[in-house]
Amino acid sequence: MRRRSILGTSLAVVVAMGLSACGGGDGGDGGSSTLRVTLVNHVWTENLKKALPEFEKQSGLKVEVTQLGEDQLSDQYNVKLNAGSSDIDVMMYRPLQEGKLFAKNRYLADLTDKAKSDGAFEFADFQPGPVQATTYEDKVVGVPIITEQEVLYYRKDLLQKSGFTAPPKTLDELKTQAAKVEADNPGVAGFVARTGKAAAVTQFSSFLYSFGGDFVDGSGKASVNTAQAKQAYAFYGGLLRDHGPDNISTDMSWSEAMAIFTQGKAAFYTEANSLYKNATDPAKSKVSDTVGFTAFPAGPAGSKPYNIPSWALGVNDTSKNKDNAWKFIQWAAGKEQALAQQKAGVPGARASVWANPEAASTYPKDLAEATTVSTANGIGHDRPLVEKVAEAREIVGQPIVDAITGKDPAASADAANEAFQKFLDDESK
Repeated sequence: MRRRSILGTSLAVVVAMGLSACGGGDGGDGGSSTLRVTLVNHVWTENLKKALPEFEKQSGLKVEVTQLGEDQLSDQYNVKLNAGSSDIDVMMYRPLQEGKLFAKNRYLADLTDKAKSDGAFEFADFQPGPVQATTYEDKVVGVPIITEQEVLYYRKDLLQKSGFTAPPKTLDELKTQAAKVEADNPGVAGFVARTGKAAAVTQFSSFLYSFGGDFVDGSGKASVNTAQAKQAYAFYGGLLRDHGPDNISTDMSWSEAMAIFTQGKAAFYTEANSLYKNATDPAKSKVSDTVGFTAFPAGPAGSKPYNIPSWALGVNDTSKNKDNAWKFIQWAAGKEQALAQQKAGVPGARASVWANPEAASTYPKDLAEATTVSTANGIGHDRPLVEKVAEAREIVGQPIVDAITGKDPAASADAANEAFQKFLDDESK
């Protein structure tokens, strides 16, 4: 069980950006002055590379960056980590996609002592939700660097036309307002969101939590057929069935749902805040000047949207340069860099940065306020925390599709729970 294939993908040609990623030597833990860092193609990475000379000057270290697309990154990890290679020191990874598998296979070094004993780094400053996703069996195995939260996008002009002075604060109010705006504007749907079986799971998760449910209960058992989960499936599916676009398809991901909203064909849309520029950019959106944002509406259990780390930094457990790898993470995930990244449009996980007005100065004011609510109340996962994430999403996403198409969501949830429990049992073997 020490090494297990990560994604089963074929090996792609890996192209290193900058210097070769094979140098550095084995200088012992903390003994090599060359640090090998593998990062994904992302605006966070581009911002960081611009600041790297400053870190190298301060630390005396030479940083060799390998920068890859997501598929290439997965291919490289699949080969190198599975083989126990030590030529990666710091690794950028997706906590919710491969984090559990990486931690279980001991690809990620235990950073608990380094993180929690470092007073200057102030690990307690990181929000609980993202930290939950970078923790495995009570051990810190990663540091969150990029986060996403679910918020409600809406059309200010349509709400005003229908006599609403404020966006909905509860899910019941969302349903009421969606119905009224739809009735007042023929051809405009009251609500749109992702509908694809797997794609919808992430955005549905906030509905699930706000009804008081989750994918797995406290004892590790499947819990998608609890009363709360059944209510959430019925509500999400019913909202799309009754107030969604005409002839709604059940294979929409964010891009299709966003297109409907930005073309002026829907009043409300729940989505990740990280995608907001698609709605506010006049070059992409016909409704850019009328878009508003508000916190995810409260359900019976309150407003509990996801607050997740889409990317984190970890240290390869077989690295012979762990002390210097931690120095890099200290800097790259420190308060100064987190503030700079957030001002550049990349939301981070530090509470102190979110509390700094300067950090949110580049965001729409209402989006910053909505995000602040999400970070305070947020849940640290938007999908089941398992090894085979894609397969799990297919299972727990089926009741969403069934609810949208008018099938019995309760019966579908029962069937999904049975299949998901079998999946969990098989995965634990």
